[in-house]
Amino acid sequence: MSVTLQDIRAARDRIAGKVERTPTVSSASLSGHLGAPVYLKLEHRQTTGSFKLRGASNAIASLNAEEKARGVVAASTGNHGRALA
Repeated sequence: MSVTLQDIRAARDRIAGKVERTPTVSSASLSGHLGAPVYLKLEHRQTTGSFKLRGASNAIASLNAEEKARGVVAASTGNHGRALA
């Protein structure tokens, strides 16, 4: 399955208002060590503390009415389970 720019934009629109827009910052120490620019996406600022909220929110927003009526279950006590909760 290939992901297109249109797919990415559609996902962005689906999760708008459900997740925080987190900043991307440059890392001088990693950039210096690797000899190339390195940027860090600060996803720890999400309410769940991880990037998993983005995927979970997108997956739920992509469900049709019948699927939503059946509910969602996650067999996880980690970040994915927390994101679905």
